[in-house]
Amino acid sequence: MKRTLFAFLAVIILFSLVACAGGESGEQEGTSEQNESKKRLTVDLSADPVSLDPHAANDGTSLYVMNAMYDTLVAMNKELEIEPALAESLEQVDELVWEAKLKKDVTFHDGSEFNAEVVKANLDRVRDPDVGSPLAFLFDMIDSVSVVDDYTVQIKTKFPFAALPSHLAHPGGHIISLEAIKKDYQQMEDGGDPFTYINEHPVGTGYFKYDERVNGEYVSLVKNDAYWGKRAKVDQVTFKTVPEDAARIAELRTGEADIIYPVNPNDVEQINNNEETVVHETESASMSYLGMNNNKEPFQDSNVRQAIAMAIDKQGLIDGVFSGVPLVANGPLAPTVVGYSDSLEAIDYNLNKARELLKEAGYEEGFSATILAYDRTTSDVAEYIQVQLEKIGIDVNIEMAEVGAYLEVTANGSFDMFIGSWGTVTLDADYGLYPMFHSQNAGAAGNRSFFNNERVDELLEKARQTSNEQDRLQLYKEAQQIIMDEATIVPLYHSVLLAGLREEVAGFYQYPSSFPFLRDVEKE
Repeated sequence: MKRTLFAFLAVIILFSLVACAGGESGEQEGTSEQNESKKRLTVDLSADPVSLDPHAANDGTSLYVMNAMYDTLVAMNKELEIEPALAESLEQVDELVWEAKLKKDVTFHDGSEFNAEVVKANLDRVRDPDVGSPLAFLFDMIDSVSVVDDYTVQIKTKFPFAALPSHLAHPGGHIISLEAIKKDYQQMEDGGDPFTYINEHPVGTGYFKYDERVNGEYVSLVKNDAYWGKRAKVDQVTFKTVPEDAARIAELRTGEADIIYPVNPNDVEQINNNEETVVHETESASMSYLGMNNNKEPFQDSNVRQAIAMAIDKQGLIDGVFSGVPLVANGPLAPTVVGYSDSLEAIDYNLNKARELLKEAGYEEGFSATILAYDRTTSDVAEYIQVQLEKIGIDVNIEMAEVGAYLEVTANGSFDMFIGSWGTVTLDADYGLYPMFHSQNAGAAGNRSFFNNERVDELLEKARQTSNEQDRLQLYKEAQQIIMDEATIVPLYHSVLLAGLREEVAGFYQYPSSFPFLRDVEKE
């Protein structure tokens, strides 16, 4: 898989993407023969979406729901290659300028037209400092967006950036109705907060469209019968918020839910042992980690961070907590990501050395700290780390928070440690490293450890501006080694994506980023 992606990214600047996504028939065979119960799909998720505005949220749950409502200019297919979506083609016309030819006769759910003006408005808004999008980092290499004609737009970058198509395929590149964007700006002018209008009135071009939402309970979407491409095979999908693992499993067993995500590795056996349910496994691009507040004592001291890293037996965590399912993370990038290196020097498990480092840092007697978690899985990991760190004199208290509060606390820096995860959605190292470790992205953008290293900043910036793929990968390798040496975080494991399905569910696909693809899902 890595070779395929590497080859694609290496040659992408040499050719344009030809149209292929819009030619499929929108008609669904046999739809009239299905009864009503087979046309409804229920997906249980562990948390409520933070927002339904693509420029407002970068949490998994929000993206799972929004992926079904919005489209991007280009998209990643099931072979993990970038292909046309709302753009018929995307061509790099010189080292700084990309030109997108747009599909015609595409309409938003509100009936408004998709065109070049809409694309410009979206890319301008996500970069607008007055709006303050936490996904602005995805597009901060863009210098300007120009409308050439009604269905042609040019994107000028500040420097050569070969990974731009992958960034445009990210959910942060979801295209919102221009009418909705104007109303959100009007609300801001009237004294309201950005993102509020679109969160409450999400309007995209996707194969499902917004129906209703009850906060804390569910989001309901209905089939877009006017979709420009291949249409959904069910009439309605409801994303329910069911925080408890046991409750999600119970609903799957009874048929109240058709799909549940996530599934804890310890629950795989019981789901598979039920004749009517099965666990769907997918290789991931995710990295779960122990985050430490690099701005706060004693975690400002790299010796303390290294000691903590040395005190955690990662394989013991995987075997003891997750039944041996995930992969040990020896670096911040998963093996599915372009830029992953298997030759990094990781910090090995060594309790004696950990105690020596704490002594050098002035904490021979240890100290007390808090770990923040937000669900069963992160709580289980926190409990394991609590026991591990006790062996070197660190007294850990575990605090639980609901997802929204967890994201707020880890974004504003009012914490000691936390259990976090990062999915490299684009499958490219830029997205796996730049948001998480560049100093300008401290907080909500991704750098929740508040790591600040001038050399890493320099390497990540240079890699973004390097067209030669081998040179770019070497820069990322050097940056990763510094990140590991500094122990800004402790990479723990790369998860295997586990979703529970009813036996009658067919056509389900999940990207390594963890996003489910529901267009082709049906109930047989």
